[in-house]
This record gives sequence, structure tokens and C-alpha cells, in this order.
Amino acid sequence: MNEGSLSRRSVVKAMLLGSAAPWVLNSSAFAGSCDDHIARLGATSSPGSMNPFSTWGSFWPTAFTYDYLVGVDAQRHSDRKGFAKEWSVGADNLTWNFKIWPDLKWSDGKPATAQDAAFTYNYLRDSMGKPDELNVGWNNTSGLEHVESITAVDDGTLQIVTKVPTRWPIDNTTMIVPEHIWKDISYADARGTFPNNPPLVGTGPMIVSEFRRSQFARLTPNQYFRTGRPAAAGVILNLFPTVDSIAQGLKSGGLDYGFGLMAAQWADLSKDPAIVVGESRTENRVFLAFNTLAGKGAGSTKALQDPAFRDAIGYAIDQKAIVDRAMRGHADPGVGLVFPAATDYYSDLSDIRRHFDLAEAGRRLDAAGYRDKDGDGVREDKEGKSFQLELITSSGGGSNGSIPITVLQLIAGWLGQLGVPVSVSQLDDSAFGTRWRAPENGGGDWDLLVDSNWLSPAPSDLLILGSGKAVGTNNRSYWTNEKFESLLSQIEVTVDLKKSQELLEQAVRLIYAEAPYIVLCYPFTLEARRKDCFEGWGTKDIISMWSYFPFDRLKPV
Repeated sequence: MNEGSLSRRSVVKAMLLGSAAPWVLNSSAFAGSCDDHIARLGATSSPGSMNPFSTWGSFWPTAFTYDYLVGVDAQRHSDRKGFAKEWSVGADNLTWNFKIWPDLKWSDGKPATAQDAAFTYNYLRDSMGKPDELNVGWNNTSGLEHVESITAVDDGTLQIVTKVPTRWPIDNTTMIVPEHIWKDISYADARGTFPNNPPLVGTGPMIVSEFRRSQFARLTPNQYFRTGRPAAAGVILNLFPTVDSIAQGLKSGGLDYGFGLMAAQWADLSKDPAIVVGESRTENRVFLAFNTLAGKGAGSTKALQDPAFRDAIGYAIDQKAIVDRAMRGHADPGVGLVFPAATDYYSDLSDIRRHFDLAEAGRRLDAAGYRDKDGDGVREDKEGKSFQLELITSSGGGSNGSIPITVLQLIAGWLGQLGVPVSVSQLDDSAFGTRWRAPENGGGDWDLLVDSNWLSPAPSDLLILGSGKAVGTNNRSYWTNEKFESLLSQIEVTVDLKKSQELLEQAVRLIYAEAPYIVLCYPFTLEARRKDCFEGWGTKDIISMWSYFPFDRLKPV
């Protein structure tokens, strides 16, 4: 998937860029009370509109209103479904049939049918190649290039025929919208000025009924929801600039749930008998990237382009220490590109996995020709220049809010002990993004960076850090490799899970050996909820990061 793909990292970035008004929790309209049976949530989010075709930032709360056709949760959990009740692929691995829930209705009472799903996808598909192509928001054209046709066979059956075998029909997270609302919206408006003002019309359990930018979104129960009107009287999503307000709201009772907490807040909240804390594995990975460019935009030394140099540095990174000391235990140690949450594809690479050993790192640097020849404690590269690497990262919460500064300090310390001095430059989010753009767009001229991304568990997203199509976007290191591209191309046209696993394993091992990235850790999402007002929350995941669970089944105490 390309930059316009289902990039969870982009969603998290938008959610961490809030500028909420401080009065929200102090307003009597939002005061914590169990009596009104309204669930109050806190998030560091600032969606600009409720239009999924024009923004990534509206996942919360639009995911409570709109269904995916299938999506992540329906594949992971038997009790969670999207717009389709069931689905199958034919023997040709090209023809997919989806059975829509019988008697499904939109929140305005009109029938919701396969025609609405066909409209949503064809609305996107027909925009491809046009000046106003719908490729800028959560609902985007990525993956549709592999689709031959999308047809409503009847009201209850949607058929998608693909040009090549691909799992896109079930993996995509396009929000299904009502044709009767969107059919007259031009592509230019859909990707630009159309705000999709509340009340929205959806098939999810909670419908966005009011939205005030940087303040709150109010949601009301969908009386036509397929399993019945939800028991909760509604939801208010309070929007804050920092997680401090969320922690305070949970303690005071002004909020029922909050996520994205910092470790210290989570630990403090865990001591409160009225609060349940949770941590969930997600599709997030924190990585150290090397600038592998040669020519325009290259780093300060050609050593960055040398796999042997990068491999040696890998032995100088202690992922366990990063988890224990920087993440306070709230992460899994990093290994390859695939995070443990992607259970179908994760491998610990035990037979080729590097281990932390500064002496071994030093030996490998020596063997690769990077020695301290003049005895001043600093190694020289093959051109005789002393190392002085710049490590860049973002100082804001926008792009890497899950990355404590301790991570950077540890890396700089380990490399310094090797005779490879590292200076850390913390940039604001905009400046940081500018630096890692493709050189033709003004990026490059850095050595190392630390960032994170949160993508879907689809194979193409798992491997996107190495995709040539994503250089300057999701591919931070600018690394390209023909064999890797070949494997990625094969995976993109594979339906069979076993074959997909085999191809992905080859690709993961290849990029691990080449080491354009050192994966540092896989952070957990830290969340908390109060016990006093509602029951029916999840246990393993209190709130799904991929759908509206549990607001379809939450009940007042």
C-alpha cells in the first residue's frame, strides 16, 4: 500500500495533534455522572471534519458510525462483524462474494444494501486517474487498482472480482457510506470542502450527532443498529491537547475511558480502586532508520549505505533495555518488521537474530573497515573521516508520542561507547516530516532517525517500510532492493495464507539482514476505564483500536 494507504500511523498522528479547549471537562454538560448513561471518552485527537474521504484524523469518532465491509476486527473476533455478515472467495481466488446483513438499515431508517457498498467502492474507483482522485483520506483508492469489478448482485450480495489474487477485499478498511447521502457530492468536494456535518448517517451503533472542532464529538445510539439499539444513551468524545487531561478526568470521574496514557499516569491510575487499567498489543513499531541514500539527500558518511556497518550497529542496540528502561515494560522488544500483534505473520527470527554485545559490534565494525586509526576514541569511515552522526526525531507528540527521550539517549550512549558519536536533534513535527521526505521533495541530509508507525496487519503494510513505492513516505530509510520488491509484488497478489506467510518470511529475513532499520520495540497501548458507570468493556482490549467495540454492547451499571 502507498502513502494513501491504510496507514494507521497517520491516524495516530492526527489523534495526537489536538488543541482542545480547557473548559470541556469543567462544563456541566460534560460533568461525570452515571445518571445520564452517557459514556465519556478522552482522546488527544483533533479531527478537522467528519469526512472520511478527506482526512485521516476522523477515525475516532467516525468508526463508531460507519461499518467496514469486513476489516481487521471481523477477522480476529468471531463476535464482531462489519457491513458483511459473511464472505467467501471462489476457486479462482479472484471472485469474492459478501453476504450483507438481512434487513440492515441506515440510521435514518432507509435500507442499507449491497448497492451502498458497491457505490462506496465504485465512487472511489471511478475517481482514479482524475485530477480530484480520492486518495487523501481514510477512504481512499489504494488497492483498487487490483479490482476488475464491484457489483451488487442483489440487495443482499456484493461481488468483488479482482484482476489478481489479493486479500484486499477483506483487508481494506474503507468505511461504507450511504449512496443517498453521497451520490451528488463531487470528487473535488469529497476530498476537499465537504464537511459531512452531523448528524451523520451510518450503520454503526453510535451516530455522530454533534461535532465541535478541538472540543468534542457527541454521539447518539442508532435505533436501527442490526443487533438492537445500544443500551448506552450515547457517547461524548472529549478532545484534549495532552494525556494529562485524560488522566485527571479519569481520576475525577469526568471520563469513563481514556487511552494513549503515559507509563507514569497508567501506574498511578492502577492504584485507584475505581479504575481498571489495561495494555494491549497493537500494530505499532518503533524503529531506528539509517539514511541509505547515495547522492542527493545522502547522510554525512557513505557508511550508512553499507549493510555491514548497519548490521554492526544492530549489535549495539539493547532492545530489552529499551523496553525496561525507556518503555517501563510496556512494550515487546523489537526484532523484525512484523509485530507480535500480527499473529499470522510474526516470527522472532531466532536463528538470525542479533543480540546485544558491544564487543561484537566493535569487532564487526573493525572487520568492515571502520576503525579508530588515530587513537582519538572516534572511528573513521572508509574515506578517513571521523564519525559524527546526527540522530533526528520529533519533539512533539504528533508522530512519535510513544517514544520517550530515553530511547534516544540510550542509542546515543551505546554508539558513543563504540567510538561513533551521535548528536540528537529534536525537531517539531513539521520540520521532522520535512527531513524524511524524498530528496526530490526537499528531504534527506540526515543520518539516523527514530520514529514509529501504526499500520494494519495486512502483509503489504507489514512490509511497507521497505517498499520502493513508499520511499519518502512510509519508507523512512529510502532503502530499495529488487528481490524485496519482487517478494512484495508476489505477496500483493496472493490469497493463500500459507503462501503469503512464506513469501513474507523471506522478505522479513532479507530486510533484517540488510538492516536499513533496527526495530527497537513494539509499544503497547495503555488505557484505563472507570468501573462505576458501565459494564461490558473488553478484557484483552478494553476498546478495539480497529472498530466501535464495545459501544455496541456497553451497558449502564
